[in-house]
Amino acid sequence: MAIDTAVPSPSLRPGGPPPVDLGPAAALSCRECGTRFPLGPSFACLECFGPLEIAYDFGSAAAEELRKRIEAGPASIWRYAPLLPVPADVAEKPNLNPGWTPLVKADNLGRELGFTAPLHVKDDSGNPTHSFKDRVVACAIEAARAFGYTTLSCSSTGNLAGAVGAAAARAGFRSCVFIPHDLEQGKVVMAGVYGGELVGIEGNYDDVNRFCSELIGDPAGEGWGFVNVNLRPYYGEGSKTLAYEICEQLGWRLPEQIVIPVASGSQLTKIDKGLQELIKLGLVEDRPYRIFGAQAEGCSPVSTAFKDGRDVIRPVKPDTIAKSLAIGNPADGPYVLDIARRTGGAVEDVTDAEVVAAIRLLARTEGIFAETAGGVTVGVLKKLVETGRLDPAKETVAINTGDGLKTLDAVSDAGMTAVIRPTLESFRDAGLASA
Repeated sequence: MAIDTAVPSPSLRPGGPPPVDLGPAAALSCRECGTRFPLGPSFACLECFGPLEIAYDFGSAAAEELRKRIEAGPASIWRYAPLLPVPADVAEKPNLNPGWTPLVKADNLGRELGFTAPLHVKDDSGNPTHSFKDRVVACAIEAARAFGYTTLSCSSTGNLAGAVGAAAARAGFRSCVFIPHDLEQGKVVMAGVYGGELVGIEGNYDDVNRFCSELIGDPAGEGWGFVNVNLRPYYGEGSKTLAYEICEQLGWRLPEQIVIPVASGSQLTKIDKGLQELIKLGLVEDRPYRIFGAQAEGCSPVSTAFKDGRDVIRPVKPDTIAKSLAIGNPADGPYVLDIARRTGGAVEDVTDAEVVAAIRLLARTEGIFAETAGGVTVGVLKKLVETGRLDPAKETVAINTGDGLKTLDAVSDAGMTAVIRPTLESFRDAGLASA
């Protein structure tokens, strides 16, 4: 079955780089006007300046044949190579092989929140650099190879910088990544340890992103692949693998509700794209599902627009401990609104205090130490249940995108509950003995 996930267009525009081997990827297609372009390092439509994404020809394999091929694949995102913009031999190349992270059945958390249906946490903290960003970088680096880039770069709120540094080191690329100068120290160390160049920019993420966009058009940036700028269409496809894994781990079925953190909004839109592809390919039964976006109150332009009933995202200046979500002008914000409304979901936000409480709640109930973005997701999940907008009688998945060891400052008051002398008497005096 051939599936084109983009809006049809009469023909590919001429010009551009020669054909490359990126598996089932057939073209770049504008999300707004549908104009199609040859595969290349482009991210904006030349006709309307809309965002470009990958259009595919998935071939004619029967659903059962494709399902068996996936299940026989490696325990990484490369089991889904037939559905990604990567060459068929991608698993044989030097890369970090991210993915196939646990889908944790969160019964303890579910009971505390009043769930009567299964609640799951998709825990992506187990990826090589302990965040979901390894997925998107893995796809972007294959495009960088195909287009002959020698330096990998990005603008980052922290996790992406570490993922690019690690992937570049493994694959033999030079890396030079850019971050806001005031990130959490754990993320700075993790991004810098891989030996690439780590550059702090005075300003917030939106300032960093603007600088990188300027560098792309300058001779100083020649030969550089910016994974989330000129390679963004390929990069974004890595987030689809979260949808693929969730459905496969549920026994090839769609969850009824998903709660997803929102920074740029790309992860949420691509998870929806992945679910739609599985439906069209016949790998899962088509049934309604609801998608919910989660933001921190101190950087909640999408949530605010959703609540106000607006289609336009008004940029904000971020002020939140959830720095990995601190993008004040999210590129995919309007598409997040569309998906939340189309599926009957919502976009909600929580305060920094609620983020910290949710980090502790998830750790206490399920033994999962989430970074602040995961606290946002669980905090919003709790709020949605309490306000009646998310149904605890429907199977739900909440996504934890990263490891709490990267954002220790958020829960820095956690620690020893007692200090005792090495004697039984001191142990009993501290009230630690069995009741």
